[in-house]
Amino acid sequence: MGESPRVRKVADRIKEIVAKRLERGIRDPRMGFATITDVQVTGDLQHASIFYTVYGSDEERADTAAALKAATGMLRTEVGRNLNTRLTPSLEFILDGVPENAMAIDALLREARERDARTLAEAEAAEYAGDPDPYVKPRELGDDED
Repeated sequence: MGESPRVRKVADRIKEIVAKRLERGIRDPRMGFATITDVQVTGDLQHASIFYTVYGSDEERADTAAALKAATGMLRTEVGRNLNTRLTPSLEFILDGVPENAMAIDALLREARERDARTLAEAEAAEYAGDPDPYVKPRELGDDED
């Protein structure tokens, strides 16, 4: 079941509002370089899940998650001011795992290519286990030793 165009519009608008607010900065020293990747809103427009990525280490990701959790109220107020809906949805920030998954898939594909290259090299250097021509040939007439 797909989402309605209205829900998609609200999600896009929330993404734009939160991204602009993060661009202007949050007065929290824990906040790292975060990028909003996607927003999903429930059909009744009561809850918004905001997916984000953070450039940096695991420690910076944890600090940014804490900063976003602390700033959720302020960001919700900002969304409420700029969103023309009767109710302001609650916000939930979720670290997006897509970049890490993409890196893992790239590593697996690289390993598969290396294994394919090794297999191809071994196949080119391989020799037959038995005779090069395993088929029995009929005897020629001059070979009889009766």
